[in-house]
Amino acid sequence: MVTLRLDYCNALYMGLPLSQLRRLQLVQNAAARLLMGVSVRDHIQPVLRELHWLSIVYWIRFKVLVLTYKALYALSSARDVHLPPGPLHRVVGTAVSIPCNVSEYEGPTLQHFEWFLYRPSAPDISIGVVSTKDPNFPYAIFGPRVQAGEVSIQRVRGDAVELRIKEIRAEDAGVYECYTPSTDSKYLGTYSSKVELKVMPDKLSVSAVPPPVPRTPFRGRGTVAASPRLPQMTLSESQELRLTCAALTATREHTHLSVSFGLSGPEPPGGRGTVQEVIGVRRDFAVEAGGRFAERHKAQELSVTKQGPREYQMALGWLRPEDTGAYHCTAGEWIQDPDGSWQLIAQKQLALAQVTVQTIASQLSVSASPPQIRVSPGEPLELLCQASGLPASPLPHVAYSVGWERSQGDAAEGRLVAQVDTDGAVTLGEGYTSHDVGQRHVSLQKLGSPPGSYRLRIESAQPGDVGTYRCVVQAYVLSPKAELRQVATSKSQGLAVEMKPEAVVLGARAWLPSPSLYRGDTAEVRCNISVESTQAVHVALSWWVELAREDVEMRGHMLASVSREGVAVLGPRPSGGAVSVEKVGPQSHQLRIHEVQPSDEGKYHCAMTAWVRSPDLSWYNAGATQSNTVTVYPYALPMDTLFVPLLAGVSSALFMGITVLTSVTCCFMRRLRKR
Repeated sequence: MVTLRLDYCNALYMGLPLSQLRRLQLVQNAAARLLMGVSVRDHIQPVLRELHWLSIVYWIRFKVLVLTYKALYALSSARDVHLPPGPLHRVVGTAVSIPCNVSEYEGPTLQHFEWFLYRPSAPDISIGVVSTKDPNFPYAIFGPRVQAGEVSIQRVRGDAVELRIKEIRAEDAGVYECYTPSTDSKYLGTYSSKVELKVMPDKLSVSAVPPPVPRTPFRGRGTVAASPRLPQMTLSESQELRLTCAALTATREHTHLSVSFGLSGPEPPGGRGTVQEVIGVRRDFAVEAGGRFAERHKAQELSVTKQGPREYQMALGWLRPEDTGAYHCTAGEWIQDPDGSWQLIAQKQLALAQVTVQTIASQLSVSASPPQIRVSPGEPLELLCQASGLPASPLPHVAYSVGWERSQGDAAEGRLVAQVDTDGAVTLGEGYTSHDVGQRHVSLQKLGSPPGSYRLRIESAQPGDVGTYRCVVQAYVLSPKAELRQVATSKSQGLAVEMKPEAVVLGARAWLPSPSLYRGDTAEVRCNISVESTQAVHVALSWWVELAREDVEMRGHMLASVSREGVAVLGPRPSGGAVSVEKVGPQSHQLRIHEVQPSDEGKYHCAMTAWVRSPDLSWYNAGATQSNTVTVYPYALPMDTLFVPLLAGVSSALFMGITVLTSVTCCFMRRLRKR
């Protein structure tokens, strides 16, 4: 391997400095030592002499001298015409292409070619087929076919052509000769080459195996309609399509078969649709899917299997709407030429069936009843949902979820009330399991009759249940990887749910027992409430303040609250002091602000919320109101008014005293210095 690389085009190294050629010499020395197993310290010349190797410098000179001698004495390569080795086996009625090229020629690069045929019945008589030089070259039996374009010679490049026959006939069998007229100065080499072409009868057959008819079809799913033109199949989305075709060849030669299934969509106005390969078995028994079906084959949704000696079955599961179209079976027969290349010698295509995939969305419809309902608080609320299009026997790999949603108006977005998931579990919306309302009794049940009926029942209706209700049915397809893919959604018409008005009258009034407050006092803000209702009402109170200072960010701040259970919650006070709440009467509550400060100045009010407990022990908000606002203004103490003048007087007296003392001391020290 090393010597071949050193010998390759080494004549180009002629004239290089010895310093550059030394690198190649080191490579040759290493190869010689490795081959002979000598040490690095041994001299290399005896080793090269024993191997009959020239050193790199003399090797290059020898190569240049040999090439020069061959050029001078016409010992270079002679003209050579190349054809693929034979025999070539082709099937009658198919296209054939035989390449021919010439090398080591003299003259122009554009060489001419002539093709001859020697039939087995007359192996010594040549029949002119076609030529690149003379248009009148073809014999009478090939002249019409050449003029019609059925037999032609196609130039690949200046010194290479191809003989092409569109539809080979049985009488085209024989030995084909490719001849090149001489353009050389001396007649040397080969000017023609021959290859045998054997034409075999077409023994490839393709037939369709009728698909099995389901025993109990429902609503057109999985049915097969016999037709003299093409079988019609109607399947539902997510079902499985199985098509079988038989391919067989009786050719005596050793050939391989390839079988593929294809899909063509609706035919365009101008002609036939394009067939897209779905999946196929190659000549080497490899299975490959084409185009957009490759991912589905990888996801185990698509497969092809061989059943018996001649039948091939395609299984396409989890059908989708885009799988609608005409399905074809294409069989190809391959043979291996003597040069090792594989050639497609026969191919046949057969239409198996016209498949229509019905979408689940087109079959699914939802209705709800009653169209309008009016209930009183605490009464049960029942709504019925009828989903048509759901099969009595579930489709394979399809799961449904049924739920109800409520919205305030037709255009508003709906919020979930309850839903039966694909696994059968019931999920309630957020507004039905919160801390404020408690655990409401809401159920969504599938009824036995009629099929596809679901009932939503709210044990105790509340004012918050008013709105427009819709039943929502969603269809999902479960993939082989256990992933849900939503394929359809259907909603019913809106149902208006109204609530009969309930007389709950609330009133709240805030006032201050002591209008005059001073800094450090305890401010009291009382809230008198009134409730008029025919049922038991639990009241929740809260006190709020709007601070008068603009530099404080907390405006509308809640100071304290009392829940419906009577639990007090004290919030942070802006001034940082303490607050407390207490009930001073049956309908009176009081907020106390201890050691009030000027920063507590602001407008205070109380808010009232009425809660009613339903028979299912859940709570609902029956109403809310807000009291008037009262102003808390803490006045300054008398000591606060005297403190400023006293501080100013003391400061002035100290300043004057220090000034007089400093002056007297300075005068005394001056007189003492003079003495």
